[in-house]
Amino acid sequence: MLEIKKGQNSFYIGDSEDNVTAEITYKVDGDTFIVEHTYVSPELRGQGVAAKLLDKLLNYVRSNNIKIIPICPYVFSMFEKHPEWHDLLK
Repeated sequence: MLEIKKGQNSFYIGDSEDNVTAEITYKVDGDTFIVEHTYVSPELRGQGVAAKLLDKLLNYVRSNNIKIIPICPYVFSMFEKHPEWHDLLK
């Protein structure tokens, strides 16, 4: 099982934030995360890793009363498919 770690402005899989095999990144603006980018290396693609990273992010923002602005195309499309997440949108 892959361990998802919380970085400075990301959740990631890898040895360190400088050496990731997958990540979801964001900028912090007050009580809002502007989710900018999702990356999954070729060897991890097709295993639902991006969804697991997003799930980790969503659990974190829910438990910390943070809102999301999804700039990343993947995250934006997932919010369109999941109206039950819309309470997290800014």
